[in-house]
Amino acid sequence: MASHTFTFRVRYAETDQMGTFYNARALEWFEVARSELSRSLGLPYTEWEKKGFFLPLVEAHANYKGTARYDDLLEMTVTSSIAGHVRLRFEYVIRHVEEPRKLVATGYTVHPVVDAQMRPMRIPDWIRTQLGGPEAEKKVDGSAQGE
Repeated sequence: MASHTFTFRVRYAETDQMGTFYNARALEWFEVARSELSRSLGLPYTEWEKKGFFLPLVEAHANYKGTARYDDLLEMTVTSSIAGHVRLRFEYVIRHVEEPRKLVATGYTVHPVVDAQMRPMRIPDWIRTQLGGPEAEKKVDGSAQGE
């Protein structure tokens, strides 16, 4: 598993009439987190695309735990894992920085690795190494890869 934590501020345009972040923003923030994770590992997502690998979103889930208002400083942690032969799973935790680590939202997304024609592809070793960590060498049933 690979993990990355970064901070960001809630922008005014991300809030709604109730003064808190608009619920759809969580999914946008999740996308930012995936890009930041990839960049932190030394391979920005633009490089994935240049190599012919794409990660369309096929499943998303968000749990709203609290509010975040304009200019609040938030911290997001994203963690990746291998979810089978062709899918990656990313988990997200968003918390306040300035309040005592008050939880804002959690969630996850699932993405198959596909080629430019949107055909699913077995996860390449370099992606397994970058995002999967030690667990990447195991199949879902626990046997070693390549057997």
